[in-house]
Amino acid sequence: MPQLSERQETILGLIIRDYIDGATPISSKALLERYNLGVSSATIRNEMVTLTEIGFLRQPHTSAGREPTEAGYRYFVQRIVGENELPLSEQRTISHQFYQARRDVDQWMRLAASVLAQHARGASLVTSPLQQMARFKHLELISTLGRTVLMVLVLSGGEVRQQMLTLAEPVSQDGLSDAAKRINAECQGLDAHGVLAQAETMPTLEQEVLRLAADVLSRAEAFSAGDVIRDGVTNVLAEPEFATSDSARQALRVLEERTYLEEFLAKALAPTIGGVQVVIGGENSWQELKDCSMVLARYGVSGYATGAMGILGPQRMAYGRAISTVRFVAGLMSDLMYEIYSE
Repeated sequence: MPQLSERQETILGLIIRDYIDGATPISSKALLERYNLGVSSATIRNEMVTLTEIGFLRQPHTSAGREPTEAGYRYFVQRIVGENELPLSEQRTISHQFYQARRDVDQWMRLAASVLAQHARGASLVTSPLQQMARFKHLELISTLGRTVLMVLVLSGGEVRQQMLTLAEPVSQDGLSDAAKRINAECQGLDAHGVLAQAETMPTLEQEVLRLAADVLSRAEAFSAGDVIRDGVTNVLAEPEFATSDSARQALRVLEERTYLEEFLAKALAPTIGGVQVVIGGENSWQELKDCSMVLARYGVSGYATGAMGILGPQRMAYGRAISTVRFVAGLMSDLMYEIYSE
């Protein structure tokens, strides 16, 4: 990601914030009229051209202003938004709502979904906290092209995970089948840590495969959706960019279809508590989200039970507000659950 100058960051930030508010392309004239940037209209135009050439802005029509691209939103989230916090008054209101509720995780989930949808103005999801130990059942290795191999891993519960692996050296299908046979004989019933420990005693090929298998097990263990509470779907359907297309309905598949949701969260959500992930335009991996963004976080108590929560909206979502809301509510839920487990 290229590093912008201070002036370029300022202009990019203003364009994105104005576009978020109005959903219409932003011109250099509009920036000049709204903000005292201390430079000429020509300078602003030149910087906008540069930002377009870099790939952070695009011009939908020759005579139109500029609008952000996925790369522009990504830069905005990583370099410009910063660690925004919800206003203290909102934090106090939300905290009061949770502490007024019964000591019931289900009720907290429903409240969290409602708060996220209301304060971040998107479609929210909150999954129930679960602790699941993913274990190895067996795998197959299938030669595809050159050094590339498809690993098909079956977990103890019957779930199937597929992952491509690029080997250091080409291996025949017979060699791959023999390696899979040795791995299956030694790793039956092991968790991710056990698989990694077993890898240390095996030849190089098996080590490469087992490191990948351990990573897949960790991700599978990191998320399995229990009950899912949703709220605010109408917020997304009401956005102007979704008024005449099926993009929003396709995106809502992420929230509505359990298998798809589990696969998405297993890949997109970090296994640790305390961070926030932002998925913009599907990150070239989820076609259903190509016109949307999601802000996600894990909540709960590590080693006991964790769940996921997030906000789905258009790429033109108010990222600062969505990130700060998700971070605060996830932290609050984690604190409340810690109080229960510490007793």
